[in-house]
Amino acid sequence: MEDQVVLRVVAKIMIPFIIIFGLYVITHGDFGPGGGFQGGVILASAFILYGLVFGREELAKAVPPRIVEAFAAFGVLLYSGVGLYGLLSGGNFLDYSYITPHDPRTGEAWGIILVEYGVGITVATVMIIIYNMIAERIGDE
Repeated sequence: MEDQVVLRVVAKIMIPFIIIFGLYVITHGDFGPGGGFQGGVILASAFILYGLVFGREELAKAVPPRIVEAFAAFGVLLYSGVGLYGLLSGGNFLDYSYITPHDPRTGEAWGIILVEYGVGITVATVMIIIYNMIAERIGDE
């Protein structure tokens, strides 16, 4: 796709906006429609667009697979860590009121946003991993 100059320029312009919109959807998920899953898919679409336009090798240079896998694990740990914190504090799994016992509403806000980002990071990275696996398989044939 090196001869597709317009496509490459438009992709470079659009990718930052896609990432910002994905982060907005994740952050806004506790107040309205959207959330971790939807925002994670939007975030992943920016990286998948980069891989489709510039090639899988360039994507691997920009975001090494080891980093993607580490962020996938981090997202799961973030989500489960918030849940376990409530459980180990004497409440139920994902009981946000134990995050800040003196102000349960603040704890709920922090808990929801941390869970949304945990899910968003996990979904985004898993989608990138799936894209890489499919692109590698297609490239081998």
